[in-house]
Amino acid sequence: MSEQHRETVLEELDDGVLTITLNRPDKKNAFNGALWTDFRKALIDARTNNAVRVVVLTGAGKAFTAGQDLGEMSAIDTGDTGQENFFGKCMDEICAFDKPLIAAVNGVGVGIGLTILLYCDYVYISKEARLRAPFVTLGVVPEAASSYLLPVIIGHRNAIDLLFESDFLDAERAMELGLATHLCEPQDLLTAATKHAHRLAKKPLGSIRKTKQLVMVARDDQIRAARSREDAAFIERIGSPENIEAITAFFERREPDFSNVPPTDKE
Repeated sequence: MSEQHRETVLEELDDGVLTITLNRPDKKNAFNGALWTDFRKALIDARTNNAVRVVVLTGAGKAFTAGQDLGEMSAIDTGDTGQENFFGKCMDEICAFDKPLIAAVNGVGVGIGLTILLYCDYVYISKEARLRAPFVTLGVVPEAASSYLLPVIIGHRNAIDLLFESDFLDAERAMELGLATHLCEPQDLLTAATKHAHRLAKKPLGSIRKTKQLVMVARDDQIRAARSREDAAFIERIGSPENIEAITAFFERREPDFSNVPPTDKE
């Protein structure tokens, strides 16, 4: 068994199974620039290292990930910080990852904490976990090609409801929708996910990778197009009056009031 430490990601390799742990527990593992970078590098290393046969992804502490660090998001002004570039580069690696990827969702999964599950081959979820797609509530738009993948995976009306309402989904509902594949008691979650990973690690890696590539290629063009549309819409929405009101309300710990907020700067 070997263990590696980055600033915001922990990596532990055991007999072909690499466990990647998002490690900002004091921030509920919210993604800032450092975490986007460290996670991307961990995925690159996992994909190119033949000793890694399967990856299990989880979060430190009581959260899977609370999504984007809104402290950084509030500083973004249509590209000045490069934050979108961190996200885009990381998404490139997620989309390219052609080894088995198993999520162990140990707590709250918000934003990328939900959308990354659309790229995982298996999703083990704790009975105490909750998922949320908060994009509309934040005055922005869906990410990570979820505007395409969610309707494909859970159906058009379920996707619209999930995105428009921005409500938390409990683990049972995530199972019903097909966002998760295995429901676990909290104390059994990582053990169950890792046990499955070790089963997969015994299979021929070349065949596994080629099979996943064949499955992935059928949707590559649609994902690429959806990401491009979402990126353009996000740049338009970030820093908009609605987005500013949403972020301000979050830090002031109040409900946002969009009743007198123009939808865009141009209106």
